[in-house]
Amino acid sequence: MHGLGNDFMVVDAVTQNVFFSPELIRRLADRHLGVGFDQLLVVEPPYDPDLDFHYRIFNADGSEVSQCGNGARCFARFVRLKGLTNKRDIRREYGQRAYGIKA
Repeated sequence: MHGLGNDFMVVDAVTQNVFFSPELIRRLADRHLGVGFDQLLVVEPPYDPDLDFHYRIFNADGSEVSQCGNGARCFARFVRLKGLTNKRDIRREYGQRAYGIKA
C-alpha cells in the first residue's frame, strides 16, 4: 500500500500465524531483491478484548517503532478492504496505548 509517499507492506496476522525476524524484514524491504517498502505493518488480534486490533510497525531496517501517521491510514484501509472489520470507528492498540481511528 502507499500513503503520502510512503510504501507499506501490510500483513494480516489475525487470520494466519506469522513471524518476522529483523533479518527477514530487511530482506523483504530491499527494493532490489525483496518486495521493497518503507515500513512493515502487522495487524494482529488485540491483547485487550475491548479493542479491535493490535498493530505493530517495523522500519525497513527491522527495528520496531511506536507510531506512523501514514501507516495508520493504510492500516484502517487494509482492515476494511480485507473484511477484518466492518466498523467505521476502529479501536487499535500499539505499544501500551489504545487509539481510535475512523475508516
